[in-house]
Amino acid sequence: MLAPLADLVAPRRLVTESMRATGELARIAIGRSDVAPAPTDRRFDDPAWTLNPVYRRWAQTYLTYSGVLDRLAEAPRHQGDWRRAERARFVAKLLADATAPTNTLAGNPAALKHAFDTGGVSLLRGARNATRDVVRNHGLPKQVDRRPYVVGENLAATPGAVVYRDDVFELVQYAPSSASVQTLPVLMIPPQVNKHYFLDLAPGRSMVEYLVARGLQYFTVVWRNPTQADGGRSIDDYVAAQLRAVDVVLEITGAESLNLIGVCAGGLTTGLMLGHLAATGQAEQVTSATFAISMIDTRHPNPMGMLATGDVLRDVARDADARAVYDRRRIGRAFAWLRPDDLVFNYVVNDWLMGKDAPAFDILAWNDDGSDLPSRFFSELLDLYVHNHAAQPGRVDVLDVPVDLRSVTCDSFVVSGMRDHITPWDCGYETARLLGGRSEVVVTTTGHIQTMVNPPGKPRARYFAGPEPGPEPQQWLDAATEHEGSWWPRYADWLLHRSGEGRAAPGRLGSRRHRVLDPAPGRYVHG
Repeated sequence: MLAPLADLVAPRRLVTESMRATGELARIAIGRSDVAPAPTDRRFDDPAWTLNPVYRRWAQTYLTYSGVLDRLAEAPRHQGDWRRAERARFVAKLLADATAPTNTLAGNPAALKHAFDTGGVSLLRGARNATRDVVRNHGLPKQVDRRPYVVGENLAATPGAVVYRDDVFELVQYAPSSASVQTLPVLMIPPQVNKHYFLDLAPGRSMVEYLVARGLQYFTVVWRNPTQADGGRSIDDYVAAQLRAVDVVLEITGAESLNLIGVCAGGLTTGLMLGHLAATGQAEQVTSATFAISMIDTRHPNPMGMLATGDVLRDVARDADARAVYDRRRIGRAFAWLRPDDLVFNYVVNDWLMGKDAPAFDILAWNDDGSDLPSRFFSELLDLYVHNHAAQPGRVDVLDVPVDLRSVTCDSFVVSGMRDHITPWDCGYETARLLGGRSEVVVTTTGHIQTMVNPPGKPRARYFAGPEPGPEPQQWLDAATEHEGSWWPRYADWLLHRSGEGRAAPGRLGSRRHRVLDPAPGRYVHG
């Protein structure tokens, strides 16, 4: 934290910005400032911020101060070190978001009006909520009311069955909902840090449901939540598990190859598995690979590289040596601070100042239902992200075999989100340039999980698609065509084209060798 703060107080830049701010503060004091919130800044929607001279000056003073922080944070960019620059920008935004007047009762006219309208009841409820969160949630406000959601009933509800289980994962096969299915199946590899059902939310918002209805044979891996005994589980262990899943899917369907979908960190381990298959002469098992909200080549600014300082890497390596397991709540808190205004202070206002209940929302309910993470896997993952070894031929051994992702020649589909705060879209785009086969790229206008939860009919949905990947990311985007609506139909058509001929849907799930063990979504999702 100290190094980014030092960047923010570079003496020459600080003097310049201080003089600039002093002049603006003088104009604010006499009522002649033109500083105003951005139209999209919901914090200042209340009319008091415009009509009340005290609140108007308060907002203008805050916006002047936060603008100074923004400009100070740009200084390190000229030093050619994007990690240092991103850390400075992160600290600047955190300071600005944390000190917004709307985070306090006195500085939030909407909360004061609500307290007056409720006769002070909202203040009592807010105090109750804050006390609860200090005791139960390490001082962070509650983001979601999960009570309306039950996994297996209105989340992860697409019919199917567990057809394989070991100590690392379960394999779920979904029941066909059409009279015929395509010959080549689809296997999804979810992120190791999250539950699989972000692609199987409420009916009508489930990508699994949609693809099954289009006639695809769909399987998904469901990772078992690691116990304390699993802290030594490595990337190799996860890749080996994925290879077992491939074998089971091919045996059940009788297909010679399949289509893979790797999401987030599951996209990285999918890429490494593809490199291993190519290096061992088994590439024909995979017809196509989809990389969704994922990054393998990390040359562009990204939060993993930003946050993984030398001290962090040493701490994680020490935990890996001790075979520790990271608690899901600790991981969730870390991700929340990547977007503090939306994921922390927004709920400070809603839960504590307004005294309201946390909203009920399926994506937030899923987000609150995380997974623990083996420290060895996390250490290896960070090492790949920080040093970009997966993008360098022969720098990574997978199951004792050096891999070169340029040798992966199957078709690929890469989808990223323009507002993704975890896996930036330009890092995702580089996957298409890294692999050796033909690639199609789609970039949505949304964030991380919202990119995937994009059903047809979603209001204001848009995405970019177009030229063959090859140019630099921004050049590609400038040449791409903007499309209205969901990208799911385009993707389903792409998959269907690579899924063989149609045949009658199977009358039962599993096979003689791999019989049905439990109804979907299985046991491990509840761990």
